[in-house]
Amino acid sequence: MPFRSQKQAVVLPPEVRKTLEALRRSRTEARHRVERAMILLAYADGGTVSAISRRMRTNRPKVERCINKALQIGVLPSLSDLPRPGKTPAIPAEAKAWLVSLACQKPKDLGYAQEMWTTSLLARHVKAHCETSGHPSLRRLSRGTVSKILTKSEVRPHKIRYYLERRDPEFEAKMAQVLCVYREVEIFRRTRDAVSPLVAVLSYDEKPGIQAIANTACDLPPVPGSHPEISRDHEYVRHGTLSLMAGIDLLNGRIHGQVAERHRSREFVAFLKVLHEQYPPAVRIRLILDNHSAHISKETRTYLATVPNRFEFIFTPKHGSWLNLIESFFSKMTRTLLRGIRVSSKTELKQRIERYLAEVNEAPVVFRWTYRMEESSIA
Repeated sequence: MPFRSQKQAVVLPPEVRKTLEALRRSRTEARHRVERAMILLAYADGGTVSAISRRMRTNRPKVERCINKALQIGVLPSLSDLPRPGKTPAIPAEAKAWLVSLACQKPKDLGYAQEMWTTSLLARHVKAHCETSGHPSLRRLSRGTVSKILTKSEVRPHKIRYYLERRDPEFEAKMAQVLCVYREVEIFRRTRDAVSPLVAVLSYDEKPGIQAIANTACDLPPVPGSHPEISRDHEYVRHGTLSLMAGIDLLNGRIHGQVAERHRSREFVAFLKVLHEQYPPAVRIRLILDNHSAHISKETRTYLATVPNRFEFIFTPKHGSWLNLIESFFSKMTRTLLRGIRVSSKTELKQRIERYLAEVNEAPVVFRWTYRMEESSIA
């Protein structure tokens, strides 16, 4: 009487059989997946365990394990290895958690001179205190293991990422006031032909520390086929710095600028006097500016008292200078005029800045604020 297997048959739906056939022909799949696909195809086609083991030159237990696994968890899941418990970790989770908690403290709080950990210092500290803290598995800890534990825990105590604490309790109110002014500017601009506004709105700030740097040797121009860029000697000479005080008219894009050695109250008052002379007497001049001491000094207030109702200051919140549109102009200036600039003196630097402002005013660009404008409203 012929032998009949007592094992349950493996039924392969068409899509599963197609997947197994592709695995059997694959030259890139893992060897164990290809072998399991071949075993299951042969068994589904009526092959016995003994015949399959002889054909594939393997042993019966291996074939039986593959078939039993497919019957238990399914054909496709059985192609991959099941997760194993693995070796017992040499460093238990409690010890790793203690190490991570140490990394979250500052070394100076534990008696060291350093402000931040290095993996070597942390490893040395852990090995010195692990046994007294009840974690003897860490007594042979290496700095490489420290790095792996910290990486897995997503802790990087050797890095600093800066943030800005909001210290102005009226930040939202001041921001809303600035955005409200920008909204009014948009309304003035749309109705400009019909209504002549009796107000000028300027975004003002200072750009200090513009360096007057001179070359010690001449720049070499690009030469096709030899060197495509400008060649410049590494050495340079510093002639000092200048400050640019600038305000951009938000209605027409005109830049009002003044270059000075410093940006104290007297220079700021001098800038206000220039604005006072350039605008008609009936125009009220609004300035969006930051909280620099020169803007609220006694000298500034004394001058403002001599021209009552002429100027109106709208202050940006503390640490909110990004709300000031003039910063966009300064960014553009840094990327164009000041990028790689070389001058022979501060006088030449001043002349080139003033020439740049004149060139910009020949075709002024109107800067528009769009970010978070929906949050502003005009009462």
